[in-house]
Amino acid sequence: MNQIIIDVGIQENRVAVIENNELVEIYIEKDDNKRIVGNIYKGRVVNVLPGMQAAFVDIGLEKNAFLYVKDAIPKEMLSNKKLNLKDISIKDVIKSGQDIIVQVIKEPFGSKGARVTTHITIPGRHIVLMPYTDYIGISRRISNETERNRLKEIAESIKPENMGLILRTAVEGLGIEDFKDDIKFLLKVLNKIDSERNLGFAPRVMYKDLDLVHRTVRDLFTNNVEKLVINNRDEYKSIVELVEMISPQLKSRVEYFDLSYDIFGHFGISQDMNKALDRKVWLKSGGYVIIDETEALTSIDVNTGKYVGTINLEDTVLKTNIEAAKEIAKQVRLRNIGGIIIIDFIDMNNEEHEKEVLEILKNELKKDRTKSTVLGITQLGLVEMTRKKVRSRLTSHLLKECPYCDGTGRVYSEGFVIGLIEKEIKRLKLHTSAEAVILEVNPHIAKYLYDNNNYIIRRIEGEYGINMFIRESDSIHHNEIKVKNIGKVDFIKGILDK
Repeated sequence: MNQIIIDVGIQENRVAVIENNELVEIYIEKDDNKRIVGNIYKGRVVNVLPGMQAAFVDIGLEKNAFLYVKDAIPKEMLSNKKLNLKDISIKDVIKSGQDIIVQVIKEPFGSKGARVTTHITIPGRHIVLMPYTDYIGISRRISNETERNRLKEIAESIKPENMGLILRTAVEGLGIEDFKDDIKFLLKVLNKIDSERNLGFAPRVMYKDLDLVHRTVRDLFTNNVEKLVINNRDEYKSIVELVEMISPQLKSRVEYFDLSYDIFGHFGISQDMNKALDRKVWLKSGGYVIIDETEALTSIDVNTGKYVGTINLEDTVLKTNIEAAKEIAKQVRLRNIGGIIIIDFIDMNNEEHEKEVLEILKNELKKDRTKSTVLGITQLGLVEMTRKKVRSRLTSHLLKECPYCDGTGRVYSEGFVIGLIEKEIKRLKLHTSAEAVILEVNPHIAKYLYDNNNYIIRRIEGEYGINMFIRESDSIHHNEIKVKNIGKVDFIKGILDK
């Protein structure tokens, strides 16, 4: 069963996409950090960088947006096969201080600002309008050649002059009458943008895409979805009105879920989301996959784990790699991992087996709406692939960097912390007349100090002739120690009581 489950919260809205009873996509939009991809801005060029063939554009966000030269050149020029981008400088296309209409095509990420383009597109339910490009495109998910030709004929008959259209997946099987309202709406939005082009000062927003809830209905709620469930009464009514307008035949599939229940818990989504944050993903066979995300790339390692097979080693490796290929395609989509991805499958000596695993990986990735490319196997036996970065990874929404380890995922070993304690005691003994100290540490370190009949404590005390009194504190993190010089041993009881 394919379902869309929408959880409307106080601070954020979450959308879960379920295919064949498995969670495959999660979308999260926070009130204070709404998605801006698709928004159109009147911006101002603040800096042109010929050395980078790009420019920075102020669109009113915290960080300036980034505009590449190929996104600044008019589309009709780019379609010229004789054109060589290397012969065009960004300074010949736009000037510093110039007002410019741009659209966000990539969210700000980390230290990077949003990426923008001058090639404006306006999405509707069935059609994406490209106002400044004379072009017709059809969703790659529509694979039947006869249907593609039929839709192309319809597109040519309804396409506004000197504009382009992309027909979305939802148009499959529709007739020309189904497109008219969409075209009318998109042209109305375009007229509004054009009429405001010379009004007001930059930077400012000229067009905002729909919020997550309504964008989900527009983009994902198709005939393939058996049910859309939402837990907010007002949003439920709003969705029903939108569905009545764009796809009335789907109205009966919209359901309201009682707000007093945890909708994600009821459908088992919370548990699947937690698994999507794990570094290790277990396979049904007993094998497992390790996923490590970094800023530069994502590495994925496949292991047989508990799976020992039944026939021979070659068969065991093949079955594990096939299962892993399916799981990797699912996890990449679920976690929304973008950029360079390196996969280390278990070594296969059979070339036919390698081809089979790669083919399965490619076929599974076709289920993903975000474009990915499998480049093949390197000389080191690693699979290289890329996936387009469209929105932030799931981990960036649900996790934050650890304040103790600064994102490394590791803390000092107990032995290293004991070394820090010893150095501090030695420093105190050399520069003060301390006879006793209070040592405040994390409970894990305290336990390590107490182990083996206080052997470490007695050894430090004997080495430096100083009395140590241990105080455990949950507020002290693993890497931290606090040593307080209390001078003479006679004062220890009074100070500890305080």
